[in-house]
Amino acid sequence: MSADSESRIGVGAMTVLKKSEEMMNVLPPPVSGSAQPPRMFGMASPLPNQQAMATISPTMGPAGAAGTGLSRIDPNQIPRPIPNSSVLLHETRHGNQANPPPPATSEFIVRDTGNCSPRYMRCTINQIPCTSDLLTTSGMQLALLVQPFSLPHPSEEPIQIVDFGESGPVRCSRCKCYINPFMKFVDQGKRFICNLCGFTDKTPREYQCNLGPDGRRRDADERPELCRGTVEFVATREYLVREPMPAIFFFLIDVSMNAIHTGATAGACSAISRVIADLPEGPLTLVGIATFDSTIHFYNLKRALQQPLMFIVPDIQDVYTPLPTDVIVQLSECRQHLDLLLESIPTMFQNNKMADSAFGAGMQGAFLAMKSTGGKLLVFQSVLPSIGIGALSAREAEGRSNISSGEKEAHRLLQPVDRTLKTMAIEFAEYQVSVDVFITTQSYVDIASISVVPRTTGGQMYYYHPFSALSDPAKLYNDLRWNVTRPQGFEAVMRVRCSQGVQVHEYTGNFCKRIPTDIDLPAIDCDKSIMVTLKHDDKMQDGTECSFQCALLYTTVYGQRRIRVSTLSLPCTTMLSNLFRSADLDTQFSCFLKQAALEIPFVPLPQLREQVTNLCIYILHSYRKFCATVSSSGQLILPEALKLLPLYTLALIKSIGLRSDGRIDDRSFWISYVFPLSTQLTIPLVYPRMISIHDLNSKETDGVIPPAIPLCSEHVSDDGIYLLENGKDCLIYIGNSADPNIMGKLFGISSIDEIPSQFVLQQYDNPLSKKLNEVVNEIRSQRCNYLRLRLCKKEDPSGMLFFSYMVEDKSPHGLSYVEFLVHVHRQIQSIMN
Repeated sequence: MSADSESRIGVGAMTVLKKSEEMMNVLPPPVSGSAQPPRMFGMASPLPNQQAMATISPTMGPAGAAGTGLSRIDPNQIPRPIPNSSVLLHETRHGNQANPPPPATSEFIVRDTGNCSPRYMRCTINQIPCTSDLLTTSGMQLALLVQPFSLPHPSEEPIQIVDFGESGPVRCSRCKCYINPFMKFVDQGKRFICNLCGFTDKTPREYQCNLGPDGRRRDADERPELCRGTVEFVATREYLVREPMPAIFFFLIDVSMNAIHTGATAGACSAISRVIADLPEGPLTLVGIATFDSTIHFYNLKRALQQPLMFIVPDIQDVYTPLPTDVIVQLSECRQHLDLLLESIPTMFQNNKMADSAFGAGMQGAFLAMKSTGGKLLVFQSVLPSIGIGALSAREAEGRSNISSGEKEAHRLLQPVDRTLKTMAIEFAEYQVSVDVFITTQSYVDIASISVVPRTTGGQMYYYHPFSALSDPAKLYNDLRWNVTRPQGFEAVMRVRCSQGVQVHEYTGNFCKRIPTDIDLPAIDCDKSIMVTLKHDDKMQDGTECSFQCALLYTTVYGQRRIRVSTLSLPCTTMLSNLFRSADLDTQFSCFLKQAALEIPFVPLPQLREQVTNLCIYILHSYRKFCATVSSSGQLILPEALKLLPLYTLALIKSIGLRSDGRIDDRSFWISYVFPLSTQLTIPLVYPRMISIHDLNSKETDGVIPPAIPLCSEHVSDDGIYLLENGKDCLIYIGNSADPNIMGKLFGISSIDEIPSQFVLQQYDNPLSKKLNEVVNEIRSQRCNYLRLRLCKKEDPSGMLFFSYMVEDKSPHGLSYVEFLVHVHRQIQSIMN
């Protein structure tokens, strides 16, 4: 009998359901797949060699008559994310074996006992297939999700810094792998064998140590590099091409007519002014400011001047910059000038009649000022860039007017209009300039073209549409503050090395790649992950271990050069059932999502939705055919670790990225948001968290946030009030029959007719309002994001937006969850037959 955990969902005849329920009552909790947020929900591992089952048995009549069975589906038997408010303790290795990581969406505390924390590196499968054929048969992807600066839990030990002095860290002389806990010392410690390539090296004399009876070095537990999966080495001179760069922050602000009138310029200036105090202090912190409309305006911030001087650069095709030392100066020297300038800019341009925006030229001018040092360029852009280098046109109208070739046009609109901005971005990256773009707009700006710049330079795109001068400045400030204060590094180079038998196939994320083996990251921060897809180049031996090592060379915000090294060693297997048992749903689905985002601009959406569905079906068919225990062909059997895969696949199909409706810019932003997205935020993006807030005071919860509700409209009552969040946006739905007293306590309104289009959450003097503010603040802290709040009501576009997230419902965008399970089951049966 197979030792695999399985899910079989009960549908159909009551006898089958009863039997399933008996089985379900003794099931261990699921291995993986919580769609809940970090620091809230986790799942325990199944007991070894215990069979877990829950079956779906659709009662099928003639073709197309699945409805006869659908009416008898017990919704309690359908796999859904299971909440668990306990904090999990995770040792990365136990008894010299890798421990499978907890779900990325759960709250856990890691003890690094040899393998790196799953926060820094996760694999889609926690046992590595020995051959490519085995991997192909499974239908799953083999990939790593690497997040080198991921935020640790407050209770975890910090990463240890190791200084080898002038000799630098010990490395394999053949493959350049860094010393790590899986290198084996032999010959009384005089030699060591590389765990990646198998080469035997001499141990440097000053690093030699005798071995104990177990073959380990006697000092292994005192040396972080020999007992920890993640360490940080101090880089020696040989790692420096030049002196480490200072921390440079250059702010570039749109002051065109539209930006001024909508309040976007004032919002940007206010946010920058407040954030200046949060920049790292010290002589190496430099700042600069420029503004732009149809020309570029630089400002001399030198202390000797009585007030900042403006330099105007009118040539927006062949851009030049004034003397860089005048426009980028030490923060400590220009603080007063900076405050004065930021206060003055909205007033200086208040009568500006210039509608054009020289976005590309402005970036080029700022780059020329930063070229000798590198640094962070933060751009605030409000309208479609219409003039100068990289000027764009309103392509959206073209795509919408040509209905007959709508799909073809939509594809073109999701791709950059040309290579102008890409070529600029590659040059920026070469000189270590990263670009973050804050889009504060009320119209189409061609994000497909603009997003190329942050994506290529290790930056980030922020999108405020439609920009509200009432509610968005708070988010703009919080986003900017987190951007400059979060853990991050500059002028970084990253490489992932693998054991023999496996190699890196491709990297996906926000970076520039100039040579095949490395990726260049002018900036890297705690929110960015990089997908590393792997491929076999040889067979591996069953029972051995396969190691992966990520090395990131970077400069800290204080100008120190470091190498952060994370190592993960996993067992190899020849058994397909082991692959399914050890699959990591969160990581697998994260890769699923990123691959889909890569293809959206090039593959027709109906075809892509079919591809995504077929990939899910292929994986589940492989499990059904090769691993499942003998059972009726009328049962849909799901591997326990992947039992939520159909739900998340359906949610992906109905997401903004894969739906045919919606604005082009919204879909383009969704794509740019997904590329660097962390594993823990992947599932909330497509399967958000929904909670009821009208009854917050009557609920007893283990944490601040109440348990989540399934995303189907039958759970949304007309007299309730519900909050839904996906990691970047937060919608609050008020039912038509909601209690006016509760509305008054929460929002200061007495009827749904008073719901404002622009909303700022207030705290009123009552327990319910206080509780809601606590919940929202807790969600924001979990997501490291100041989520935008929007009030929604029925029979309104806002209500339609809210219900578009009810992914378990049947909708114009796809089947209901139950129908989708039946569809998946039929397709598997069809293949089996």
